[in-house]
Amino acid sequence: MPVTAAIRGRCRALLTPGDDIQYVFPVTLTGLAGAANYMIVVSDRSITVLATKVFSRYEPAAVWATYPRHTRLGPVEFAAGPTIRLGGTVFEVDDEYVAVVGAADAEAFSPGDLPRDPLPDL
Repeated sequence: MPVTAAIRGRCRALLTPGDDIQYVFPVTLTGLAGAANYMIVVSDRSITVLATKVFSRYEPAAVWATYPRHTRLGPVEFAAGPTIRLGGTVFEVDDEYVAVVGAADAEAFSPGDLPRDPLPDL
């Protein structure tokens, strides 16, 4: 399920001015101290990990890390659930966002594999 326009707007407010958001999806970081929620925002220039507020998975609060756009999000590993590794950190991804990870990587690394836009003038 795509995130809402309101969530995308909150994410946009934390990005560098002029960044064009392409993909946004929530992830979870689990460890000994419990779980922490983040939002991964893929823009035309970077991949940004946004920390969220403590009691709201979808309320971005601050930039946690930024990576160049040509950083791979995948492959998605399916051990105890779908996970991705970004900058040495392993994040859990909800099943519904696995396709988003694949699409973001395909767009950056093999754009010829993507279908053509059926309505390029919109």
